[in-house]
Formats: sequence, C-alpha cells, structure tokens
Amino acid sequence: MAQISIYTQQITVGQDDIDMQHRVSNLRYVAWMQDVAVAHSAVCGWPMERYESIGQGWVVRQHTITYKRPAFLDNVITAATWIASYASRRSLRRYVFWNATAKILLAEAETQWVFIDMASGKPVSVPDDLQAAFPIVDADAAAVFRQFCV
Repeated sequence: MAQISIYTQQITVGQDDIDMQHRVSNLRYVAWMQDVAVAHSAVCGWPMERYESIGQGWVVRQHTITYKRPAFLDNVITAATWIASYASRRSLRRYVFWNATAKILLAEAETQWVFIDMASGKPVSVPDDLQAAFPIVDADAAAVFRQFCV
C-alpha cells in the first residue's frame, strides 16, 4: 500500500454546508476533518474494516480550529491532512483548508487522536505497522498551504 504523507481532497460546498450567515458552518469543518482523516487512513491501507478486524481504533480527544476566511456556496475547497506526531497511544493530525480556485487560506486545524481498544474503551499502544503507514510530516498548516499553493 502506498504511503501518502499529505493527503488532499477536493470538496465542493453545497447548500447543506451553509449556516444562517450564508457561510460554511463551523460544524462542517469538523465533519470534513473526520472525513479526510478516514479517507487518508483508507488510502494508506487502514480502512475502517481493518480497525474493526483488530478491535482497535481512533477516538478524538480534542479538535482545534482557527478560521482565517469564510467559504461560501459552490466554492471548491481543498482539504489537506497529515500526521504531525505520534506518542505511544496517540497521534496529532493536522489539517489545512483553502479555496482551490482563489488559493486563499480558509482554516487551519488539528486533532489529538487517542488509539483505543474498542471493547474496553481504554487507550492501547499504536501498532508499529499502523505508524509505519503514516510517516510524520514536520510542517505546520502554513507550510503545507505554501507547498500546494505557491
């Protein structure tokens, strides 16, 4: 299975993504964070079925998002995600979102994920083969944005 250090995905903003201020809802960014993390995992050989087969998986401990500019209906957004660090039972995943047409930074985010045993809910060590599938990228969101947009 191929290692994809920085995973990108295009998102077209639909009506369901828009809040009462006619911008993309902050809740959509959180959903997109999970969606691109799951997609990145799958393309690197770790689809949800593989986690289920070993009885272990990731849960969110904390999300942090910094919004830079709003996004609107029909905008095409690029979402990028990568693993910034591992500890024995957790990882830090970063994200950046930008307007794909205008190349304007929209949001920077990160999630602290904890690896757990699904039956007990207790943290367990991240398997070596799982860590090996996702190389650490030592870059902040601004650096990744520049890499793709400059």
